[in-house]
Amino acid sequence: MIAKTPEAPYWAVIFTAVFSGREEAEYGETAARMVALAEESPGFLGYESAQGEGGLEITVSYWDSEEAIRAWKRNTEHLAAQKRGREAFYSAYTIRVAKVERAYSF
Repeated sequence: MIAKTPEAPYWAVIFTAVFSGREEAEYGETAARMVALAEESPGFLGYESAQGEGGLEITVSYWDSEEAIRAWKRNTEHLAAQKRGREAFYSAYTIRVAKVERAYSF
């Protein structure tokens, strides 16, 4: 689904990763929990996620402020999931944070 975001400006966190293929069941549970936790977090606006060939995954989460993003990054449960991601779930990842200045839809 395409996230319903407010009128710009707002913020986006773009998480691009390569899934390692290890611990698939645990990964699925952890990913679902992180979505639920993000949805409970102040400033969270929505997300979009897609998977491609070779384990490539891209998830974009939307936030109302840079401070909301910082708070999400510092969340204790999220920190544990990040650690587990480095240990087992991902062979590589990149995170980009961007301010959305304009947005339009069809």
